[in-house]
Amino acid sequence: MKRAEAKKRIDELTKTIRHNDELYYVRDRPEISDAEYDRLFHELEDLEQQYPDLRHPDSPTQRVGGKVLEGLPEARHLAPMLSLDSSQEEDNVRRFDKRLRDTFGDERVRYALEPKFDGASLEIVYQDGVLIRAVTRGDGTVGEVVTENARTIRTLPLRLCDRKREVPPLIAFRGEVLMYLKDFERLNQSLIERGEEPFANPRNAGAGAIRQLDSKLTAQRPLRIVVYDFLAGEGVEFRSQWEVRQAMIDWGLPVSDRDRHVDDIQAELDYYDEFEQERDHLDYEIDGIVIKLDDFAARQQLGSTSHHPRWAYAHKFPARKEVTVLDHIFWSVGRTGVVTPVALMRPVDIGGVTVSRATLHNVDELQRKGVREGDRIRIQRAGDVIPQVMEVVEEKKGRRGPPPEPPAKCPSCGTKLERRGPFLVCPNSFGCEAQLVGRIVHFGSRHALDIEGLGEETAKLLVEQGLVKSLPDLFDVEAKQLVELPGFAEKSAAALVEAIAGAGHCELDRFLYALGIPEVGRAAANDLARHFGDFEAIRQADEDALQEVEGIGPKMAEVIVGFFAEPHNAKVLDRLLQGPIEVEKTKRHRGKRPLEGKTFVFTGGLDSMSRDEAKEKVESLGAKATGSVSKKTDYVVVGADPGSKAQKAEKLGVTMLDEKEFLKLLAEVSA
Repeated sequence: MKRAEAKKRIDELTKTIRHNDELYYVRDRPEISDAEYDRLFHELEDLEQQYPDLRHPDSPTQRVGGKVLEGLPEARHLAPMLSLDSSQEEDNVRRFDKRLRDTFGDERVRYALEPKFDGASLEIVYQDGVLIRAVTRGDGTVGEVVTENARTIRTLPLRLCDRKREVPPLIAFRGEVLMYLKDFERLNQSLIERGEEPFANPRNAGAGAIRQLDSKLTAQRPLRIVVYDFLAGEGVEFRSQWEVRQAMIDWGLPVSDRDRHVDDIQAELDYYDEFEQERDHLDYEIDGIVIKLDDFAARQQLGSTSHHPRWAYAHKFPARKEVTVLDHIFWSVGRTGVVTPVALMRPVDIGGVTVSRATLHNVDELQRKGVREGDRIRIQRAGDVIPQVMEVVEEKKGRRGPPPEPPAKCPSCGTKLERRGPFLVCPNSFGCEAQLVGRIVHFGSRHALDIEGLGEETAKLLVEQGLVKSLPDLFDVEAKQLVELPGFAEKSAAALVEAIAGAGHCELDRFLYALGIPEVGRAAANDLARHFGDFEAIRQADEDALQEVEGIGPKMAEVIVGFFAEPHNAKVLDRLLQGPIEVEKTKRHRGKRPLEGKTFVFTGGLDSMSRDEAKEKVESLGAKATGSVSKKTDYVVVGADPGSKAQKAEKLGVTMLDEKEFLKLLAEVSA
């Protein structure tokens, strides 16, 4: 076939397959047989191999994945992806409705109702109709870019349909990545057959799949997506949620066929009851109903808090409960060293999820509930995710095991366990393999030593491959060892080794935080550093000396002293400080800090530093940095493109500083 003919045929095939993908995966109305679809698909593949430069960027053949990333980059969302205020109580839902009706009157209050899908949220961005970016929710402002992985989801169109409605130049939507229950069961069965650990629930399986570094692995997972929100756009305006929904349908996006448009809250309550009764028979997991004010102008007037919109509410379902038999109780070591009793149960189905393990929380709860091996127990999924044992339903006389005995030594490393309140804790923080992965991740996290590339997957590999058996081993890892591991190439291996070495010279407060001392967060680490100035002084301090630091009470002081006194920890610290780690001393400051008692709020972008850096600066000077403006706020720092916080500050009469004034204030108080 000549090039001109090939181009014409590639265009035809791409359009035809894209249309049939929408019919099959989104509309559930296939028009051609599977055999005919496969024939068209293979023809397109063959032509694209002959003429790779003619392949469309949104070609259906690009869904198979292939690009392996060295790490997931981060990106700022085009609009915040907020969480929802929620409740299981009908009274709270009625109060939400009353607040809206008191504000706008009955005429303007109509609701769009949706199932609250239990999946992983994703921002999806289209430019000129083509999918250009997909980003996880992250912290609601910044998430991880997973575009290559999102392309493998069959229900997500790579190009928006423009037959019924013009496609805007740029538009962003919010959707939920799901794994249907039947697909989840098949996936778990295949994992068990291969001797691998099954997933606990569809949400975890889906969230893990969308964050893979190798998109080929994502393509092997049976993921779907439901799109339910408009986030931002250029050249497009909407008046209501229901108008958005119709536009999404016209553009070929998959939406829920169970959405409803209603006039009053009683209709929502009926809808909620209807779904709760059907819940166990759905193909997917939901944990409630989302109520959205339909009118966009009214939404704009209500606005949002820093956490959730004031115009939407989640009416949550109660947690499911089931009864099964407890076969065995074993003790699991968490990444912070807490040793938790876990029930191994006869598999039981809870809302389409087969559960065989459930937490018993801690020693006190275990004794209070009086559970023993052989008992029939009632379990529930807290938040529809974490299974937990609620109570003994029936004690099997003659078949009941003895009362479970808490272990004296760590099941992972054999260290003598400590009792801290209701918890058993392994104090071998850096040498216990069960804790080591979490310790490494925290050690290299952004506010600790900030080792780029040292995420959870890498930490797992280092521990599983025996390259890191204790925290100091991290600094002995060589690039030639890393290139042998999956996901590493020469460049990424060299970059990680260089990043680890570069973290050897660190500030005192960062090092203290990196150690993961119980009770010691960033603020406490900063206070300790400023008070003592030197790591050895902190390490040798007794409880009385520690309590001289503002904010450190008897309990925290006891924990800090115990941490440094533990022989395993002492050995690891000696290795770190005698070798790869050099900790800077900090200028001691025992008096009142210059901004102590002041509260700052930041809005808009700053040129001289990031907002996080600005928050760290004021916190280091004794101030608090919060996310919302109130009468108690002392300063609102206003950068470029500020949000509604600036308007609220002006309304409340709060002092506002531009960037120049903020820098001047910092210079004055620092001096």
